[in-house]
Amino acid sequence: MSKWQVLKEYLGVVMGTAVIAAAFNMFMTPNQIAAGGISGLGVVLYYLFNIPVGLTIFLLNIPLFAIAAKLFGWQYITRGLFGSVMLSLMIEVLSFLPVVTEDLLLASLYGGIVMGIGVAMVFQARGTTGGTDLAAQVLNKLFGFSLGQSLLGVDFLVIALAGIVFNLELSMYALISLFVTSRVIDFVQEGLSNSKAALIISAELEAIVDRILHEMNRGATILTGEGAFTGQERRMVLTVVTQSEVPRLKAIVHEIDDKAFVILGNAHEVLGEGFSPAKSQP
Repeated sequence: MSKWQVLKEYLGVVMGTAVIAAAFNMFMTPNQIAAGGISGLGVVLYYLFNIPVGLTIFLLNIPLFAIAAKLFGWQYITRGLFGSVMLSLMIEVLSFLPVVTEDLLLASLYGGIVMGIGVAMVFQARGTTGGTDLAAQVLNKLFGFSLGQSLLGVDFLVIALAGIVFNLELSMYALISLFVTSRVIDFVQEGLSNSKAALIISAELEAIVDRILHEMNRGATILTGEGAFTGQERRMVLTVVTQSEVPRLKAIVHEIDDKAFVILGNAHEVLGEGFSPAKSQP
């Protein structure tokens, strides 16, 4: 990957975290909407102890990154560390932004929309802001919980705490905001499905498969077909990834073979290792 491409991705993380920070300062924090995760916990602690939201996010991410570095290696979390620091910084730098509305429904809806756009921008730049995503990966590695279960568990605990600290009505608005954020992320990422099936045809298939297996830790199946026009045998790989992994997969394919033919489609239900467990019919 060229230095310019790396710079573009880091700039994408900066821009995405700025949008997320705007959502907090203009909609979420002023209206006590704690929509899950470490950022939501930051909102709760801000009203309990007047601790800046950005500072809470930064401090709580430190032990998470330390554990993740031990489990996955420092190279794996470099971008996440950068995204986490930038989010904490941007929340404080953009604290001057005005409060747009005091209507809780509007704040939860538009806060969720803006938040979703920002998170999607970070994902598109192959980055992360740490927090809930990182906590889910740690829980998955240490205790075997699925990523989905871990994300849901962490978000539910924070929203439940918000309901205790503030009131039940505010926690209900937080759930609305969390749902809107997740839907907007899917929409910006060009699809409403949480998983994507990718079919890749390339002359450098072995190199692509190797990186899918070892860098993305995803399974892959090599298929053999025949070109309808040429009659030549063609080899292709089929793999399934999560929504947030799509930019990473496309970058890997582009780095190895920029002439590769790639088909991405929604996988509305994926059962098996790394996704939802297969269930037997009653």
